[in-house]
Amino acid sequence: MISPEPGELQELVRELHRQAAPWQPAGLGSRLSWGPQPEPGSATVSCRALRGMVEHSPGDFTVTVWAGTPLVELQAELAHHGQWLTLDWPWGSGSSGAASGSVGGLVARGLAGGLRQRYLGVRDQLIGIELVRADGVRARAGGKVVKNVAGYDLMRLFTGSWGALGLITSVTLRTLPLPPQRRGLGLSGPLEALGQLASWLLGSSLSPERIDWWRPGGGAGAGAGTGGDAGLLISLASINAATLAEQIACISARGAALGIGALPLEPAELEAQVAQGRGPGPEASDWLLRLAVRPSQAPALVAEPALAQLPLCLGAGSGLGVSWASAAELPAYRVEALRRSCQQWGGYLTVLRQPSSSQLPAWLDAPARPMIEAIKRQFDPLQQLARGRLPGVQPPPLG
Repeated sequence: MISPEPGELQELVRELHRQAAPWQPAGLGSRLSWGPQPEPGSATVSCRALRGMVEHSPGDFTVTVWAGTPLVELQAELAHHGQWLTLDWPWGSGSSGAASGSVGGLVARGLAGGLRQRYLGVRDQLIGIELVRADGVRARAGGKVVKNVAGYDLMRLFTGSWGALGLITSVTLRTLPLPPQRRGLGLSGPLEALGQLASWLLGSSLSPERIDWWRPGGGAGAGAGTGGDAGLLISLASINAATLAEQIACISARGAALGIGALPLEPAELEAQVAQGRGPGPEASDWLLRLAVRPSQAPALVAEPALAQLPLCLGAGSGLGVSWASAAELPAYRVEALRRSCQQWGGYLTVLRQPSSSQLPAWLDAPARPMIEAIKRQFDPLQQLARGRLPGVQPPPLG
């Protein structure tokens, strides 16, 4: 892995371009094993030397940060000002977020957890971006204030691009005040009843931070007595403790009418539950799957036999989530069956990690493949960047 100093980065990329050499952009390199593996012989260019906060405007609720800055460091610095990035720690971050990776890596992966229920996803927090193109030319889009919408929307294009379009060097994101009060609710009961409650909650005037279908590791559900069955995990935030108590009472009463048990969670208990959904570490599981279905089909996915007893965290409002397992728990044929089910329900399955004995494609061709490849040619005519790692284009067979 090459970690050039900021003043050396542009010339390094220009030299790689002159040589037409393949290379892979990276943040801290903590999740390079996810998804398709880079072409053998590709250099990895890391942004770990691009680290620190460039500018923070607490009054405008924006922050500009170098792409190699660890997310855990940025959140800690913002907390000193009573603010935060409204983003989940990525899977594998641990209970403290220490293994969260870099801010640029988070944008390049485009992954968002259950907090998107209230705060939307990574690309919705991004209001400015700077990058180095494959030919070494620097580019910039967006601005430093939330109201700025001028320019070509590179932010959305680069979010989730997996480094296939360019190397992100800095980003500007919007922040929000830290909520002074937060409480949770674990709900357990029959799957059909939980689905009815989730639908009611999504259409209600309440605004939870997260409404997640939940089956954390260790065979324990979100609520007491759920055993290996999935439950719902609700997170609520407000400036007023009484408001949270009223919302918890309202949800609990609605659930009781459907035969659903409710377990109130204090902030520490809620955080402990959420931490279970981050997994043991970025490389600690043989299988890591990103699941996506239409939200209306989320209960069907939860009941899918191929997912039986496996840890699961799935947004009720987005239909996006993750599941993970050891090689012994999950044979490859069940993953293939699960992929077919996700497609049937209007979604997809991405294999982020898999055992060395398995050779499933990380993703399949998207309907928009011709457009994706056309955009790739515009940004990277020599096809140098992240060969075989273009989202929406099925990677070539391994070996």
